[in-house]
Amino acid sequence: MLNIKGCGLGLRSDFLLDLKNNNFNPDFWEVTPENWMHMPKVFEKAFEEAVFTKPTIAHGLSLSIGSADKLNKKFVKQIKTFLDRYNIEHYSEHLSFSSLDGNQSYELLPLPMTKRMVSIISDRVKEVEDIIQRNLILENATYYLVPYAEMSEVDFINEVLDKSGAKMLLDVNNVFVNAANHSFKSRRFIDEIDKSKVAYMHMAGHYNDKEFNMKIDSHGMPICSGVWKLLEYTLKQLDVPVMIERDNNIPPLLELEREYNQMKDIVQRVRNAN
Repeated sequence: MLNIKGCGLGLRSDFLLDLKNNNFNPDFWEVTPENWMHMPKVFEKAFEEAVFTKPTIAHGLSLSIGSADKLNKKFVKQIKTFLDRYNIEHYSEHLSFSSLDGNQSYELLPLPMTKRMVSIISDRVKEVEDIIQRNLILENATYYLVPYAEMSEVDFINEVLDKSGAKMLLDVNNVFVNAANHSFKSRRFIDEIDKSKVAYMHMAGHYNDKEFNMKIDSHGMPICSGVWKLLEYTLKQLDVPVMIERDNNIPPLLELEREYNQMKDIVQRVRNAN
């Protein structure tokens, strides 16, 4: 489905300049266009060396695919320019919204899981794909409330994928977090998601908020044992690329490398056993 294989890592400015003096060699990178479209000059050479020597996926933050606002075509054209400039074939975003009345929150806000929203998303996907001239990949997002739901999350996602033709970025951590917060079984979600639509997978960390008795998707913690186990379960059903996304409290590159190697060992062990 992707012309990319193996295990990857989200490329961050926190360690970009350290790559030159390190032998860390992930199979691919994932980059966030909003963080790199207007990067400081000090990063340009190192960024280009990274993305031009490794397969790279773009993963956006502010498309706001489910917003009541009209599609920001100017922004989408900027995304296309970025993808073309760095020869990036694959672009993923979040199944959520982040803007209202033209104001960008940069928060991934939950969508109503309704038939009407399925139609809205499907039409919006086609608008985006017409501009970027690529298939759009949509990620299952975490959510902390469920507004106006007519169906379960997994049914909503499956209907969006079927009607829109979009592919899926399956975030294993997000499944784990949502299952805990909304009392459904994470493995059942994995069983029921349309795996023919899954293009690649994310792994990430979260933390337990004791005050509210919830799991919070922070992307700022090491990956916990429960998420590793859910990855192992998922890999038995899916043979797609998988990567680590770390956005906050980013540790030294050597620590990220150890977590990456842990993921790669799990992937290789499960795939060798299948």
